Amino acid sequence: MREELGLIRRKVLSSVYPRHAALGTRGPIISFTFDDFPRSALTVGGRILNSYGLCGTYYASIGLMDGVSHLGDQFRRKDLDILLRDGHELASHTFGHISCSKVSCSTYREDVKEGRRAIERITGRPDFGNFAFPFGAVTLNAKRLIGQDVASSRSIWSGWNGPQVDLNLLRANSLYGNSDKCAQVKELILENERQKSWLIFYSHDVCPAPSRFGCTPELLQFAISFASRRCARIATIAEVVTELIASPLDEARVAEASA
Repeated sequence: MREELGLIRRKVLSSVYPRHAALGTRGPIISFTFDDFPRSALTVGGRILNSYGLCGTYYASIGLMDGVSHLGDQFRRKDLDILLRDGHELASHTFGHISCSKVSCSTYREDVKEGRRAIERITGRPDFGNFAFPFGAVTLNAKRLIGQDVASSRSIWSGWNGPQVDLNLLRANSLYGNSDKCAQVKELILENERQKSWLIFYSHDVCPAPSRFGCTPELLQFAISFASRRCARIATIAEVVTELIASPLDEARVAEASA
């Protein structure tokens, strides 16, 4: 019963307050993202991406800076400069890493705005307006309100984005565990290629003994290496969303395409 209710809830959330854009012929595309973010996501994960000449998107909760959690050491102030210097995208994840299901919509919306303001205060430059929901928690009101303020909102709901992309609820797939998940990662990438869609991976820490929300360097290396050998373009969230915003779909065209 709980699983059925969860599926119904997801269906409803996916259908309401969308902001559609056409992927068109841009796919297949793959993006690698990291949430919170622990230092290892940059010092290890970022280094692996850069070794292939690639960049990722880091969803940061500035209120977590300089802390320590079950993910390990959180990012430091200097890490933000390194991240931007190396070409990665710094995106928002609220200021205090709060769940929209635990606070009022007004409190949540203000925390999202404060997270973005803090990024600009610290780095001296605004973010690109891309956001990820902490804990993957999404409500109807949060989707509606936050969608008015940001360029995109990313979930942790698995799947592929396209041919119509909902910028208010991007789908993403966890990159957790070690090399025993390589076959699963490979199939996601191959299916993305078949669909000519946009595949987003997300993880947290990247270390030899990761938390249950992170991955080993070997798994990340495999995912990046295999993706690089396929025909998909690997890009940050900002790079893809910037292109999509230039060609939004109106609802009439979406209904016609889905008929």
